[in-house]
Amino acid sequence: MPPSRFAVPSEVPGLAARRIAADILDGVLHKHRTLDDQLDGASAHPGLKSLADRDRALMRRLVSTILRRLGTLGHLLSRLLDRGVPTDAPRAQSALLIGAAQILWMDVPDHAAVDLSVRLVQSDRRAAKYAGLVNAVLRRCAREGQGLIDEVKLQTLDLPPWMLARWTAHYGEETARDMALALGHEPSLDLTVKADAPQWASRLHGETLPTGTVRTLLQGSVTMLPGFAEGQWWVQDAAAALPTRLFGDVKDKAIADLCAAPGGKTAQLALAGARVTAVDRSPARMARLRDNLTRLALQAESVVTDSAEWPGATEGFDGILVDAPCTSTGTIRRHPDVAWLRQEADIAALSGLQKRLLQRAVALLKPGGTLVYCTCSLEPEEGEQAISALLADEPGLKRVPVEKDEVAGLEEIITADGDLRTLPCHLPHADPRLGGLDGFYAARLVKSAG
Repeated sequence: MPPSRFAVPSEVPGLAARRIAADILDGVLHKHRTLDDQLDGASAHPGLKSLADRDRALMRRLVSTILRRLGTLGHLLSRLLDRGVPTDAPRAQSALLIGAAQILWMDVPDHAAVDLSVRLVQSDRRAAKYAGLVNAVLRRCAREGQGLIDEVKLQTLDLPPWMLARWTAHYGEETARDMALALGHEPSLDLTVKADAPQWASRLHGETLPTGTVRTLLQGSVTMLPGFAEGQWWVQDAAAALPTRLFGDVKDKAIADLCAAPGGKTAQLALAGARVTAVDRSPARMARLRDNLTRLALQAESVVTDSAEWPGATEGFDGILVDAPCTSTGTIRRHPDVAWLRQEADIAALSGLQKRLLQRAVALLKPGGTLVYCTCSLEPEEGEQAISALLADEPGLKRVPVEKDEVAGLEEIITADGDLRTLPCHLPHADPRLGGLDGFYAARLVKSAG
């Protein structure tokens, strides 16, 4: 039977993934929406529900590659476009970025990358007039693009200038460059396992880091990996797994985890035998924490409130973890949108919140108790300077330096003051995808018993 002349033709394979990628890029670059907000939860892109797993993975990789290489892509397009990227049609800009990223960094045939980007433009009313331009520019990119980016591959184009300037001033030019280059690599999947890390590393085709984290290059849905449903591990960057170690033996101790969601550190403390009270102001994030603990068969009391205002328990706590909200510049390797969503002015606003959280933590801590403060920020105001200011204001607190055996002998992540400071370029590996750490700061303080 011949097909009906009214039948709707099926969409070109892969076009839906690229259309959603363009929408999400537009959300980050023009509407200042985070990737997490657009990929998960109630406000996620509605088109994700109909994407096959393979297309969903392609879409995520497209978006992350573009955001990771945005400065280099901007340089490339400026060389290939006589009049610059069209400003009156955001879909044309997205199509150029998507096409160029596939040609230069992804395993997609050049002709398919060009064709699908042209179709992407043709399907948008405002951008359709640029179909010929997109076609010509991307064909030229396939011929000349690699040479153009090789000219600048050792430059640090993929960070906002203000961020690079700050890192250079604080860490030195060479380290700042190494950090920027490390952020150009798609990171591995890091897992904290409940027991027998070598066995899980073998099952997940990964390796065990010196710190005990299992690191693997497996991709796809995390929930489908062996051990997830059984609650044998949880996703947690190797650097994020370090701060709780600074408490030492926590068995039967009362520990408060302030700003706890989504709960990786709460799970670590509960697994180690602590009596944990997890506090977070977000009901949705706290619901996720409870779900994670249920899957892991771990227990903690949960409190939904502002940690800076929480009255706590009258008897106080043996230990308090302040995992403070911050600019999150240390997480750019896993959340490349952070580089383009954060502004330098955010640092001062968040520093005020961090100060209030620290003051509250000191009040909640028993005499002789341990306070561990950490942030996933590379900015000194949110780390070293915050602790220096607290020690100046609170004579009853004393810093207890981190010993190298507490961090698997990784001396390079201990500062001169004895605090923890991980950088994206730490823990190098012959395969760059298996190297690196999120940028984290942590300090351990003890409250005087007197």
